[in-house]
Amino acid sequence: LRVADHFERSDTGRARRENEDSFFARSPMFAVADGMGGAQGEVASQVAVEVLQQGLPEHDGSVEQRLRELVEEANARINTLSRTDDQRAGMGTTLTLAYVGEHELSVAHVGDSRLYRLREGMFERL
Repeated sequence: LRVADHFERSDTGRARRENEDSFFARSPMFAVADGMGGAQGEVASQVAVEVLQQGLPEHDGSVEQRLRELVEEANARINTLSRTDDQRAGMGTTLTLAYVGEHELSVAHVGDSRLYRLREGMFERL
C-alpha cells in the first residue's frame, strides 16, 4: 500500500472557540487526537502526538502490538498529568491512528474520532 497524497488541517467548527485538536502526519503513520476537558484538552491531544513522534517501538511484535504500546504510553502520560496537576484534572483525548504498511493498513482507535478513506472520489468510513 502507499499513500498517494494526504492533507491535514484542523478547524474549531461552529460549536467551540478553542481548538483542542492535534494531528500527526508523517508516513507511514497518520493520526488525529481530539482533546477533551476544556482548554486542557489541547494539552492532552498534544501529549498524544508527542508520543507518536517517537515512532513505533523497535521489537519483534506485530504492528498492531506496537501501535497499542504507543496508545498505552500516551494514555499513561496524560493520566499522570491529569492526576498530578489540578489545573489539568479531567483532561483527555480521543486518538485515531492509521499505519499504512507495505501490504496492510493497521488502525488504533480510542474514542469517537472517525477514520475515512478517499478512493475514486468517494469517502468510506473505516
